[in-house]
Amino acid sequence: MNHHERVTLDPAVTGGKPCVRGLRVTVATVLGLLAVGRSREEVLAAYPYPTANDIDACLSYAAR
Repeated sequence: MNHHERVTLDPAVTGGKPCVRGLRVTVATVLGLLAVGRSREEVLAAYPYPTANDIDACLSYAAR
């Protein structure tokens, strides 16, 4: 699965905001935590279901 397949937009989930597929964790939430200086490990501890690959997918999605 490539990074862009890990991010989904569905109007029925998180109001259509991009989120990690199968989870209600938005790309904006992940990026916001990283932007204020949280480490990847801290993000994964705060949200135990996303994986390191999901964080990479959020970064890749935002960069496109």
